[in-house]
Amino acid sequence: MKVILFSIGGIEIRSYGVIVALAILLAIGVAYYLSRGSEYQKHIPNLMTYVIFGAIIMARVWHVFFFQWNYYSSHLSEIFAIWNGGISIQGALVGGFIVAAIYTRIHRLSFWELADVLAPAIILGQAIGRIACFLNGDAFGSPTGSNFGIVYPPGTMAFDVYGSQPLWPAEVWEGQWDLILFAVLLILRTRTLPRGVLFLSYNILYAVGRFMLEFLRGDSPRYVLNWTAGQWTSVVVILVSSGLILYFLFQNKQNKQNQQIAASE
Repeated sequence: MKVILFSIGGIEIRSYGVIVALAILLAIGVAYYLSRGSEYQKHIPNLMTYVIFGAIIMARVWHVFFFQWNYYSSHLSEIFAIWNGGISIQGALVGGFIVAAIYTRIHRLSFWELADVLAPAIILGQAIGRIACFLNGDAFGSPTGSNFGIVYPPGTMAFDVYGSQPLWPAEVWEGQWDLILFAVLLILRTRTLPRGVLFLSYNILYAVGRFMLEFLRGDSPRYVLNWTAGQWTSVVVILVSSGLILYFLFQNKQNKQNQQIAASE
């Protein structure tokens, strides 16, 4: 763990920003590669410019108002200090999806087809992004109550909260889960699925893993049912995505039946 990588002329270069930037660049590169041969490839560079801004803004809003408002309500001057860390992946996804939906509508593209193309790239970016959380000492787990766990050094958020006691490696395990999902999505891409199903499958699989790992988190307030904001967000994502998958599967079945009827006439 190393919050500050190095300093140049008195300017501190933080590991969080470096790794997040790397995650974004690699995700864009993978998205560009996966979109080869489609009409979407030429839109990737331009689209990503807007998506990044939308994702960063909503990621900060989500973190401040849904995850850590108890803290920021007493430290209003720190709300915009994003360079110190503190963004929500779930908020980033919401912001990015909203911007992508607007972009595809303006350019008369299919949001669902584009989302299917981008899904593996998104989860890879998330996996790398969790390395940033680990180095920064945020998105940390709760105390394990044993000798097992990560002991964060002074200068990290985790140390400020729990001191030198072992914590569950929640952010590390989430990054590993994301890498597994990246492989799963690449495999699913080889299957013929109705439009939007790959993207929605990504939403469900990530949300399931996130929901379970949130039980180990020690950095988020808990609400109804003793669930975190991340868990409540995950439940909503799972329900909405499952409903949409059922709708798309039914729609695809109806289209095939209509085609068969038309062919037999």
